[in-house]
Amino acid sequence: MRTELFEPDVTTGELELEERHSLRRVAGLSTELTDITEVEYRQLRLERVVLVGVWTEGSVSDAENSLAELAALAETAGSEVLEGLIQRRGRPDSATFIGRGKVDELRDVVIATGADTVICDGELSPSQLRNLEKQVKVKVVDRTALILDIFAQHAKSKEGKAQVELAQLQYLLPRLRGWGDSLSRQGGGAGGGSGGGVGTRGPGETKIETDRRRINQRITKLRREIKAMRTARQTKRSKRSNSGVPGVAIAGYTNAGKSSLLNRLTSAGVLVEDALFATLDPTTRRTAAEDGRVFTLSDTVGFVRHLPHQIVEAFRSTLEEVAYADLVLHVVDGAHPDPEGQVAAVREVLSEVGADRIPELLVINKVDAADEETILRLKRAWPDAVFASARSGQGIPEVHAAIAQRLPRPAVDLRILLPYDRGDLVARIHRQGQVLDTRHTDEGSELRVRVGEHLAADLEQFVVPR
Repeated sequence: MRTELFEPDVTTGELELEERHSLRRVAGLSTELTDITEVEYRQLRLERVVLVGVWTEGSVSDAENSLAELAALAETAGSEVLEGLIQRRGRPDSATFIGRGKVDELRDVVIATGADTVICDGELSPSQLRNLEKQVKVKVVDRTALILDIFAQHAKSKEGKAQVELAQLQYLLPRLRGWGDSLSRQGGGAGGGSGGGVGTRGPGETKIETDRRRINQRITKLRREIKAMRTARQTKRSKRSNSGVPGVAIAGYTNAGKSSLLNRLTSAGVLVEDALFATLDPTTRRTAAEDGRVFTLSDTVGFVRHLPHQIVEAFRSTLEEVAYADLVLHVVDGAHPDPEGQVAAVREVLSEVGADRIPELLVINKVDAADEETILRLKRAWPDAVFASARSGQGIPEVHAAIAQRLPRPAVDLRILLPYDRGDLVARIHRQGQVLDTRHTDEGSELRVRVGEHLAADLEQFVVPR
């Protein structure tokens, strides 16, 4: 595969004529997609694919990183990537995404490689999809459809499946394709001998109209179901909040190692796979800090650049777990070519769900796979970050210590004398607060504790006068 690299003049932002009119191959993108379904009657199987991207801003390495990520998404979905192409343009073409003049070149690449699908690195409008598909003579899929397909493969819980189906239907609704009056449900005619009489003649309700109506009905039902699940999630969240147990949410780019870190910190035993979006269903585990304070640790769905808005909206109730946490453990892949870009993409999504005000602890993961120069650069960029490896265990004690330091501490200091038959209160203090000192006397256990206001009220009768 040929590689043609070039560096634009990013100081002026001007594009040279040759750059505008070139499709350039991206090296190293050789790696089958189970389905993207248009309602019930159209199935698409992606097997041998050519990737194509439009580079509108940034450096050539940014454009190639984006296409490399698209290749990883396609491979996760089950495709074999044959070729990757990028084109330098001021903006994507409104008709065909890559421009009319470049469609023939893309068609030649498709024929030469034997590809049966083109995947575009961006969200295409319905007209762009139709035009490009018509001209290259193979199926065309955009980045959004690809991500939705991966989500559909990986969702396991009832809530996760409902969220993915809602996102898919919202994406597919404007992209339905019909075949005209041949799909009419009613017969036409202009005489008493044809049709069903007055009011029944004409094209009737076409297949596409029927499908559109049925999709809208299904969307309404799914939204109702997800709302009920959201209420249940809020109830559980409220119980955790009332119990006084702090919550830590693990967030980060997809495949950054969030589930591996959760397993390392809590022995949770959740699925760990070297694939994008392996985790869609949140996992919450209870664990304890070094000083004995109990807190919950929740794994969340991974983020990605240009995460489809349908996904953000459908998974809002799940993503809001992060917004209600006391601390966000932001996991970053230190071995990735562009960790800074990943952090920016994650923070963008966190701000969409109102989690950008939550205290954040950056954990640079996979340091055992990153080179020293990258580690030094990231330490300069994020001096407060913790560097670790969930795979080897390197830096995990430092992660534990940093979490303990940033966890909210109970507000009320008390010295109490508990009778020996009130072991239930001692256990509750250990669950919800912090025991600072213990002394056993003839009357009972004298404890110096730090607890929340609710528990402090329940302990008031046992307080030792100062």
